[in-house]
Amino acid sequence: MTEVATARRSRITPEREAELYGAVLDLLREVGYDALTMDAVAARTKSSKATLYRQWGGKAELVAKAVRSNKPGGMGLADIDTGSLRGDLHALTMRSDDCEMEQNSALMRGLAMAVHSNPELLKAFKEFLIEPELAEFRRVLQRAVDRGEVRADNPAIGYMMHMMLGGFAARTMIDELPPTQAFLTSYIDAVVLPALGAE
Repeated sequence: MTEVATARRSRITPEREAELYGAVLDLLREVGYDALTMDAVAARTKSSKATLYRQWGGKAELVAKAVRSNKPGGMGLADIDTGSLRGDLHALTMRSDDCEMEQNSALMRGLAMAVHSNPELLKAFKEFLIEPELAEFRRVLQRAVDRGEVRADNPAIGYMMHMMLGGFAARTMIDELPPTQAFLTSYIDAVVLPALGAE
């Protein structure tokens, strides 16, 4: 039974999957999470609802995976290794231009409200976005520890993702400006790296 389900799930090509994710993100920006329906996704992408449910199980999983796919390089940090923590974090920041960051910031603000009122979406975000991101940040930090850039017992290690997300989110709330490459690279240099004891 599992083999049959896996075979069914693998019928969508990577190109078609990217097209579907793009449509989901467009719909999210247009109507928000609560008003987004699988019927609307099916209509926008000329898919059947049965295909969507077979591939993703439901709206929460589809949205979480669409948001993850929207990150530059899929996961972002997975294929970055510049030889320094500063280089890795700056390279991650440079993967999105300022226009993309502004769009993503607006999208994430809208989804933040939905996540807090929808346990299924929160669960999907943790499984398909937050946990994989944390694993990537842990790998990047472990390389920095192995290179001697960061002490293994530095208490800020546990707050790395909090710091990165905090800078991204707070830019709009405090400064009423979208996050930009220049802001985030200066934030990394002024806040994240000093907290980690790295240069």
